[in-house]
Amino acid sequence: MKTMKILTMSLILVTLAFFSLTSCKKTKNISDPANTNSIQNLANDENQANAASDEAMADINTVLGGSGGLKSSEGRPCNATIDSTAIANDTITYYITYDGLNCAGNLNRTGQVEIKKHIGTRWYQVGATIIYKYTNFHVTHIRSQKSLTINGQKTMTNVTGGLIFMIPQYITSVTHKDQGYITVTFNDTTTKSWNVARQVTYTKADNKFVLTIDGFGSADGYDNLVMWGTNRNSEQFYIQILQSVVHKQACQFDPCSGQKKITIPGDAKGATLTFGYDTNNQPVTGNDCPTKYKVDWFKNGNSGTLYLFLP
Repeated sequence: MKTMKILTMSLILVTLAFFSLTSCKKTKNISDPANTNSIQNLANDENQANAASDEAMADINTVLGGSGGLKSSEGRPCNATIDSTAIANDTITYYITYDGLNCAGNLNRTGQVEIKKHIGTRWYQVGATIIYKYTNFHVTHIRSQKSLTINGQKTMTNVTGGLIFMIPQYITSVTHKDQGYITVTFNDTTTKSWNVARQVTYTKADNKFVLTIDGFGSADGYDNLVMWGTNRNSEQFYIQILQSVVHKQACQFDPCSGQKKITIPGDAKGATLTFGYDTNNQPVTGNDCPTKYKVDWFKNGNSGTLYLFLP
């Protein structure tokens, strides 16, 4: 009888130990952020690149479209000089040279953006197109102190026509398509080449600008791509916009809603990023600004959820 009790107790202990180990392993697979370092880095890198791109696009709109845009009330980029004297054949070239903080005070810029436009083209026209080039466009995010340098060339098209300063008095929205390639150099001196296909729709709410971002690129069987290329780990990646990502001026143009999907097929991993969460990991409501976003990640059959602070 005593032997049977000992055997029974041993069996119970072994069973408990098995479930304990299984539970620990499952918890690690679900919540261990070490599985998603490259995804987190890529999400932050892309957010920085987009902030820099939006900054340049806003300045281009200010230069080509006059005052009252996303920038200062003076109608020109802050801490930047503008030269538009270069005319060759039927093309006029504008140079924006940066040396300091933007008008909002949240980004510090150096370097140059060159804009080429057909002399007969008016930027407010439907389908008007310009070509612009980044030359050592270095942007530091003041809040995070993270920085990157962009070189490359893109084409921007005024899809709907109209100028941003006309919103909402004369028109309800303006939509631009922005596409091309960029090389991004990070603080650790690594340089990567990315393709970009972003559509930006400008509206206003409570007299503040709202930017709605969509992807229109296609590559290797993926559609709705906003960016694709190689990340810092030399992994091929694809970023799709599943639901339009909304940035609000009232929230310092942070992403406030929408979904992106990151796929890194070479390592069988990826994540869906959902924007619009507060410090308690709850969806923001009303006019509240988010501080976090949700990451639903997967890797080699494992998956889990993280809530990360906006960079």
